[in-house]
Amino acid sequence: MKNRLKYINNLNRKKDVIINSTHDGLISIDKMASIELFNSAAAEIMGLNKEDVICKDVREVIPNTRLHVILETGESELNQVQNVGETTIITNRVPVRDRQGEIIGAVSVFRDITEVKKLAEKITNLNEIRGMLEAIINSTQDAISVVDQDGIGILINPSYTRLTGLTKSDIIGKPATVDIAEGKSMHYKVLKTKKPVKNARIKVGPNKKDVIVNVAPIIVEGKLRGSVGVIRDVSEIKKLTQELNEAKRMIRHLNAKYTFADIIGKSDKMETVIKQAKKASRTPVTVLVRGESGTGKELFAHAIHNASKRKNNKFIRVNCSALADNILESELFGYVEGAFTGAKKGGKIGLFEEADGGTIFLDEIGKISLNLQAKLLRVLQEKEIIRVGSTKTISIDVRVIVATNTNLENQIKEGEFREDLYYRLNVFPIRIPPLRERKDDLKALIHHIIRKLNQEYGRSVKNINNDVYQILFKYNWPGNVRELENIISRSMIYMNLEEEIINKNHLPLLVENSNKVEKSNKILLEEKSIKNHTLKEIINSTEKNTIIRALKKNDGNRKEAAKLLNIAVRSLYYKIDKYNIE
Repeated sequence: MKNRLKYINNLNRKKDVIINSTHDGLISIDKMASIELFNSAAAEIMGLNKEDVICKDVREVIPNTRLHVILETGESELNQVQNVGETTIITNRVPVRDRQGEIIGAVSVFRDITEVKKLAEKITNLNEIRGMLEAIINSTQDAISVVDQDGIGILINPSYTRLTGLTKSDIIGKPATVDIAEGKSMHYKVLKTKKPVKNARIKVGPNKKDVIVNVAPIIVEGKLRGSVGVIRDVSEIKKLTQELNEAKRMIRHLNAKYTFADIIGKSDKMETVIKQAKKASRTPVTVLVRGESGTGKELFAHAIHNASKRKNNKFIRVNCSALADNILESELFGYVEGAFTGAKKGGKIGLFEEADGGTIFLDEIGKISLNLQAKLLRVLQEKEIIRVGSTKTISIDVRVIVATNTNLENQIKEGEFREDLYYRLNVFPIRIPPLRERKDDLKALIHHIIRKLNQEYGRSVKNINNDVYQILFKYNWPGNVRELENIISRSMIYMNLEEEIINKNHLPLLVENSNKVEKSNKILLEEKSIKNHTLKEIINSTEKNTIIRALKKNDGNRKEAAKLLNIAVRSLYYKIDKYNIE
């Protein structure tokens, strides 16, 4: 009897050692969803202490767990990708049943997918943990094969069979060369050199599948025990590369995705603007959308295009302040081969040509140079473009929508904007009112933003407290709707998961900072008035001091200062030169 107890105790100790020595996280719960097993790897991956979680409800300890769902459904969940902090894991969740088939618990086995190689290198006994290793390997989409120190196949996963067409009976117990159609076995190379092989190109299986393999040795206590290979389909990599290139292309050539139904606003001013924009959409007239930063100028451009006869053709957006003049010119008008150093062979068509039959939206039009303004004027007058380095004209049919948050009339007076271009652009002006002028829309905008962010953040926020609404209503909104979305977004981040109402304590330090700025500006205006300065001098002085403070706050970093001021970097450089700021 004593020997029996001793054997059982030793066996339990061995089980504990095995469970806690593996790099795979293991969590087991009973039928009440209480954690009864939580190994060392689980604690490391989850960032929790074993003593803090044992006997606690798994839903309280791990908010995004699904083990309780396994208890309810009795169905396994295999090959599930899940994020734990900054770590991505692959997990298998299965129910535990007694001999009568009743569910008595659930188990989750998971691993950090970056640890496959480390797992293979540090494994101590392939035979003892074969079951767990197979569960892990079977859960990955990568094809995996394992051989022993003699190069004899001992393990493959289902993904390997799907990729190569070879089954366990074709591989297990056979030499590592059995799956090679063309090339040499990397398993044998690794076993010979004891060094990993990366990105080797070979062909495998009866269909001569073109693959890339990474193979690593399995070293246990300094001894070579085998090697593990991860095999990837080259055709899949090519497909992903093509999809990435297509995504990059589509980033620049986005289809217009907003319509007038997406514009939130029932105030008199907004309804007037929407009616104007709908009228503009019925003709190919050039539209000048004006408004402060964050009012939704691009939203209107999308909507006008989608309501027009051109809606099935391209909508191309260009931020004129984001590119240097020479680059912007070649992007807009294209270029011929040899036009400049680095020009592509065969040249390149411009965005105006690509938008032929559709719409081009030129945002921040007030930032382009006088040289480009002259070329844009030709496009609007003659309906044709000339590529950089060419003299040949190319006819185009493009609807032009431009937007600006600057005072073009002042720019004309200061010689920064062509008057003839202004009249060509100002055929159908639309001014979008700032949020402070349409606060009747505030509630509808807030509810719209909350619904949108609920989907993005996976939250269930329902509303805002009336006190919060009053605070937001009194605020001046210099950043307009974009700032409103930013404030609601930060408020939701500050909320606990179970909270459904945005309260004052969730708001950023909005009102206090706003009041300080208003008070500071008031004092400044009073001081300036006493000295009988003109309004323009007061505005310039205020702007200059604000820029200086923003630069000091960011240790002279102009990019960060521009972000703080919510203006383009190019605009900041212009103002720094204008006010001779060191």
